[in-house]
Amino acid sequence: MAEQTETPTWNGIDLVENRRRMERGELYTAFVPELTKERRVASQACAKYNRVATEVTRREQVELFKKIVTTLPDLPPAKEDPDEDEAQLTAFPWAEPPFKVDYCGRIFIGENSFMNFNFIVLNTCEVRIGSRCLFGPNVSLFAGTHPLDPAIRNGTAGPENGGPITIGDDCWFGGNVTVLPHVTIGRGVTVGAGSVVTKSVPAFAVVVGNPARIVRKIESEWANEHFAAHPEEQWEVPTTKT
Repeated sequence: MAEQTETPTWNGIDLVENRRRMERGELYTAFVPELTKERRVASQACAKYNRVATEVTRREQVELFKKIVTTLPDLPPAKEDPDEDEAQLTAFPWAEPPFKVDYCGRIFIGENSFMNFNFIVLNTCEVRIGSRCLFGPNVSLFAGTHPLDPAIRNGTAGPENGGPITIGDDCWFGGNVTVLPHVTIGRGVTVGAGSVVTKSVPAFAVVVGNPARIVRKIESEWANEHFAAHPEEQWEVPTTKT
């Protein structure tokens, strides 16, 4: 008979189930040793990137960034000519330091996307960013949250929870934008500076404010092609009450 392995626990917490609950966005305990260690690893990787990213070659910069965003593809073999080598790396994301995440992994960033200064990702749950997305300074993606009841919240001794954030291709976020958990932002969306996105946004919309509201629909050749290919995503601008 095969030996049964004991489920790892800490202070009575089933660590395997605790991680599963975190990934599902359910209440879980964040301050267990394994998760604390993972956040420390992410913090150290971010600190190194932020310290030297502007002083090294593009290849070295991408290699450092890949230690934070571990889901990025492998780099192509290096070329002898520095300019040629940098040219073959243009599709990899650009991130101006400082850049900060809670966990390495659980964040996906598409090609030709740019994150300006002070980009923060609390990736308790998965965060996905499409290709060709642009982010102004001080943008925050919060895929983690806390219970409203302080008796349950209970500081670092209490549980946390969260929800995924998904951002489509070709989006533009102005500075000081915040995106909250359980939000999906469609392709081609523009989010005005200072907005707080609390609900999902359809493709090719412009949203502004706190909470962010749709103010217009973007009319373009790309939008027409997108809705022709995805008629289920078609939408109309909400009518304004008078």
